[in-house]
Amino acid sequence: MLRHFRGPIIFTLICLALGTWYGWVQHGSWAEAARILWIVVVLAVLEISLSFDNAVVNATVLEDMDAVWQKRFLTWGMVIAVYGMYILFPLAIVAVAAGLGPWDTIDLSLHDPEKYESIVSSAHVGIAAYGGSFLAMVGLKFFFDEEKDVHWVAVIEEKLARCSNLPSAEIALLLLALWGVSSLLPADEAQTFLIAGILGIVTFIAVDAVGTILELRDQRLKLQGAVVRSGLGGFLYLNVLDASFSFDAVIGAFALSNNMVVIALGLSIGAMFVRAMTVLLVQKGTLGEYRYLEHGAFWAILALSAIMLVSTRYHVPESLTGMIGAALIALSLWWSVRHNRREARTVIPA
Repeated sequence: MLRHFRGPIIFTLICLALGTWYGWVQHGSWAEAARILWIVVVLAVLEISLSFDNAVVNATVLEDMDAVWQKRFLTWGMVIAVYGMYILFPLAIVAVAAGLGPWDTIDLSLHDPEKYESIVSSAHVGIAAYGGSFLAMVGLKFFFDEEKDVHWVAVIEEKLARCSNLPSAEIALLLLALWGVSSLLPADEAQTFLIAGILGIVTFIAVDAVGTILELRDQRLKLQGAVVRSGLGGFLYLNVLDASFSFDAVIGAFALSNNMVVIALGLSIGAMFVRAMTVLLVQKGTLGEYRYLEHGAFWAILALSAIMLVSTRYHVPESLTGMIGAALIALSLWWSVRHNRREARTVIPA
């Protein structure tokens, strides 16, 4: 198992060294350098706790992709997650909101972090609505599936599976939820919330449609005898999914620091460990071994999406968000172990 985490451990040591050096250069004090080092560690733990369910869901998609596209996601997807979401995404928000150019935005993030944080935080309603809606569609699609025959919380999951016969039932349910939350917001924020939420739904439908089109193309080529090694649809889906999971971590990071460099270092460490956990789950076949682990991850996704949507009106501590996701996954893992033990007892020795 250690070999799966050798790369993240080395990456962590490099980031911690960079954080210490950055703190010393900026403040000329070992006390300040130690404070920044501690923030980097806490941010890394925050990202890991918020994204373990992301690793499980990633593993479910990666299992159906060929080795070439798995490797591409685990390499290029890492670059997109770190540089795209943790660095470029907040800069893009500030550039658009403040009408600044790229270099002016970078200068603002480095020399006026308070104003930089204020601008990013002001976009929280739109970001939370967009990311929460996309994640809600991911979770609801898993449960609104008529072919789903394994149920963890059977009293709910069986009913949702039967409701999948109703066209677009999950979309109608989510639209009602968006309308309910928007009614709690001021008029200007409510409009932003609804528009962003609808765009999140449209993004999920578009990405899902691209994946379906590519899958149908691959099936047609296979019938013609061609060798198909495609996973572009899954690659696109996983990167959008990763971005949605990163929204809350990026916004929540400002509760600990408003420095772009410190946030990027801490969240990048967490992202590396999430990637390593994803590889471990795929290579060890953990999802097949533990019957309800996947269910726990998707329940955690629905909980995260609900928290993101509600956070536009009420403050929800990031620690509570991480604890809820971790608790759901731990409970599903324990339930799976209990199921395996019961199955083992029913086996009659030859």
